[in-house]
Amino acid sequence: MRIQDSQSQDDVASQLTDTWQTICSGLRRDLGAQIFGQWIKPIKLARFDSDSGELQLVLPSEFAANWVRERYAERLALAWKAHSTEVKNINFSAKAGTARIAKVKKDKAVANEAIAQTSSGKFQLDLDPRMTFDEFIAGHSNVLALNASQRMASPEKPLFSPLYLQSSTGQGKTHLMHAIGHAYRTEFPSARVIYMSAERFMVEFVSAMRRNEAMEFKAALREADLLMIDDIQFIVGKISTQEEFLHTVDSLISRGKRVVVAADRPPQALDGVDQRLLSRLSMGLVADIQSAGLELRRDILQHRLASLPHQEVSEDVIEFLARTISRNLRELEGGLNKLLAYAQLTGRPITKELAEEQLSDILSACRRRITIDEIQRTVCEYYRLDRNEMSSKRRARAVARPRQVAMYLAKVMTPRSYPEIGRKFGGRDHSTVIHAVKLVEQLRGEDTEMDNDVRMLLRQLES
Repeated sequence: MRIQDSQSQDDVASQLTDTWQTICSGLRRDLGAQIFGQWIKPIKLARFDSDSGELQLVLPSEFAANWVRERYAERLALAWKAHSTEVKNINFSAKAGTARIAKVKKDKAVANEAIAQTSSGKFQLDLDPRMTFDEFIAGHSNVLALNASQRMASPEKPLFSPLYLQSSTGQGKTHLMHAIGHAYRTEFPSARVIYMSAERFMVEFVSAMRRNEAMEFKAALREADLLMIDDIQFIVGKISTQEEFLHTVDSLISRGKRVVVAADRPPQALDGVDQRLLSRLSMGLVADIQSAGLELRRDILQHRLASLPHQEVSEDVIEFLARTISRNLRELEGGLNKLLAYAQLTGRPITKELAEEQLSDILSACRRRITIDEIQRTVCEYYRLDRNEMSSKRRARAVARPRQVAMYLAKVMTPRSYPEIGRKFGGRDHSTVIHAVKLVEQLRGEDTEMDNDVRMLLRQLES
């Protein structure tokens, strides 16, 4: 029968409270202060049915109740049975009198803030709300990486894990990692998602070892449903950290979990990395994001301006920015944002002259890095031509086509005008350069071999 008189209720309540304090002392020692404080400490004793031996435990929210039920129910049940013969079953619920979390959006927000705990601190899932798949502009250079990232975030079991995203700085690999996190949490609101840089991984791991709390750190990582580590090249040379990362990757992959890493070079080029770890990183899919071409750079600028309908930027300014700022997309968007902010604050219209004036630092860096002479030298080495062929009058296709490619690259990668480029190619007329640029642009869309050649040359020149 249910406890009726107040004295009996008080006695039982006192006994249960004392037992709960004893259990909490053991759990605090076993789980660590941070995990205990996040999940166990908020638990309150609600009611006890002496007939069934069922004890009701309440937590602040449905999310917290579900989390504790899934991960600690068995441990708590065993602890109660060990300390009290009267408690036979425990049940979890949200705090009485509080509204149930009904909105998935709110549930996801809670998941975002409390995904994993270690004694070294909280693994906060700090994703940029702007970096979603909808805001990622696709092009020839990144379509494989985009499709692979979308598959990694989908409900279907991935065909590959880990996913290794590779690109030079500012080409979109970090954007894709954030987009994977957003999309995966939309599909699985209560999933455990961890995103961090390799540098933070090392700092957290070393800090945990110094406090003798490495086990809690490892446990939190290996509970992840999706683990994403950015800039993995910075993990080189750290033997103990590499060992832990290797075991974490093995553990997650063996249980069908998802792993995404990103770096500025392929796995084989990661000097100072254990061969076993290189093997794990290479066993999934290595998706290369190549340098964005002129068309993609134009599309990115147009997409950014489409979200700002009250900002007017002429086509010649967009073309100037797309052709001139070619090193990485972060610089490109940063240059546009600087122009937009300046125009808003001063009331000046955005013109090519204003762009040259206000973006002189970015433009100068681009100009210092790539010259027409460097482009000609690189193209000749690639096609195995004598450097003099760039200025010769020969029209044989084996010579003319590389020369046209060099003219195209000179227009795409330098701020030089058509007449200036023509003069560097044996004093050719500007119309010849225009024809070469249009022809190569057309061939890139029709001829895979030509497109691959241009991509490779772009990458060599920008590296």
